Amino acid sequence: MKAALLRVMFSSLVALSACLLVANGAAEAQQKPAAVKIGYVDLQRALNEVGDGKAAKAKLKKMFDERQKKLDASQEELKKFKEKLEGEIKGNLLTEDKKREKMMEYQRSFYELQVTYTKLQKELTESEAKETKKIFTRFQTILKDIGLASGYTMIFEKTESSVLWAPADLDLTDQLIQRYNSGQ
Repeated sequence: MKAALLRVMFSSLVALSACLLVANGAAEAQQKPAAVKIGYVDLQRALNEVGDGKAAKAKLKKMFDERQKKLDASQEELKKFKEKLEGEIKGNLLTEDKKREKMMEYQRSFYELQVTYTKLQKELTESEAKETKKIFTRFQTILKDIGLASGYTMIFEKTESSVLWAPADLDLTDQLIQRYNSGQ
């Protein structure tokens, strides 16, 4: 949700900058004609298709699966504990003190499971950010090189909220993926 909001805000800022650039360019157009060349790139598709992106995705999936397996085991154990406790309570097999003690133990275990889940979720998010940051930094360098070499005025990121439509010949995603994978 935050990422989508940031993309919308960034896209709006880029659009505003483009409008200001065009307005400023219109004033200068009387002095010298300047061609505006715009391209776009689908960074999410590029991330999923470059070799490092695929490797990062596989690494993160493995990490997620390992952690999910541990969480599932803990959750199953807690479920069995709860079912046993409910049976003991229903059958009046526990004294009030023992019932209170086991209820507190269940609540503590439930809380610990939630804390563990939150901690693991945070670790996964941080790992994903670390892995993708390296890739996006390299994307930025490649896109700058493409922009300068080919005379692009601007290169936009294609997302659902920014570039709603553009001709396919302005799409630089395949070029980005090829250059990234070739080590350029």
